[in-house]
Amino acid sequence: MTTPNLNDRFVERRLRRGTQTLRELRDELRITSEQLAFVESEAEEKEMRAMVAETADAALEHHEAQRNLEAIQKYHRYLLATIADHELRQDQLLDKLGN
Repeated sequence: MTTPNLNDRFVERRLRRGTQTLRELRDELRITSEQLAFVESEAEEKEMRAMVAETADAALEHHEAQRNLEAIQKYHRYLLATIADHELRQDQLLDKLGN
């Protein structure tokens, strides 16, 4: 009788930690999504300027903005994948609870 109860407490502790981690990841995703929208807009604007200005400086600014955009897109995808992974682990822990 003691082992399942001990196991349940261990699972409950991991669920609480996982819930906190998910909350933090979702907050980070919300912030990153806002930043992504801004950086996308900025990259589009600099692309338009580079086309109109046809100068090396404008092209460089566009290239840097595009690199920034790609970096934040990569981080955004990472957060989405990490959240999905944590949700799956939480579901697995819930399945273990009480078994």
